[in-house]
Amino acid sequence: MKLTIHHLYADMMNLYGDRGNVLSIKKRCEWRGIPVEVVDVGVGEPIRPTGCDVFLFGGGQDREQALLAGDLAGKKGAELRAIVEDGGVVLGVCGGYQLMGHSYETPEGEKLPGIGVFDLHTEPRRPGEERLIGNVLVRVELGGESRELVGFENHGGRTYLGDVEPLGTVLYGHGNNGRDGTEGARRLNAYGTYLHGSLLPKNPWFTDHLILSALRRVDDSFELEPLDDTLERRAFEAMASRLRGRGGS
Repeated sequence: MKLTIHHLYADMMNLYGDRGNVLSIKKRCEWRGIPVEVVDVGVGEPIRPTGCDVFLFGGGQDREQALLAGDLAGKKGAELRAIVEDGGVVLGVCGGYQLMGHSYETPEGEKLPGIGVFDLHTEPRRPGEERLIGNVLVRVELGGESRELVGFENHGGRTYLGDVEPLGTVLYGHGNNGRDGTEGARRLNAYGTYLHGSLLPKNPWFTDHLILSALRRVDDSFELEPLDDTLERRAFEAMASRLRGRGGS
């Protein structure tokens, strides 16, 4: 059983080390002897699911988002919606997350269409409002467990959720809009978040959740071999403890 990582717009949407998310999934599969392939998907190139896939959509600048919004408005956007409806595993970060909603409005007032995987929209910051920048600690309820994610956010847009669950609750940081305490969104096996970091190397449990969700689409009894995450847990706890000490609960 081989897992295929589809890195969407790898050359355009890769801010703050988002490619580390690709590397984290790849290495954690390889350490377990799970065959894995990385496929970069650019503008004008089709998506070719294999049945055991993870789709990663990183962050980018407004210019890049505007360039690829047209590409997503056609067949590729419809294919991604179908993949999500079928239970495919998708992770969007920052700009990628914004374009998984209905629309993203730039500071210049241009409204870019999203693919509508999530019932949300993103507005530009108002005059006098600052960018939302800094480290973030989020509580996530997933699979009957309460877990935490750490990451780094840097966005001017304010995202407002409609009929969709947030990925988690902000314990420290700003999250979707700096007002309602939500961070990210999730639907079926699709996740959106503002957490760069890179997100997945900082949060190996979430990396394994994505890997296992993809593999169980082929074999629902599949289990992942445990890895020695001693160093990763220390790094996570160092950051999480620092943020809790700044006011996170």
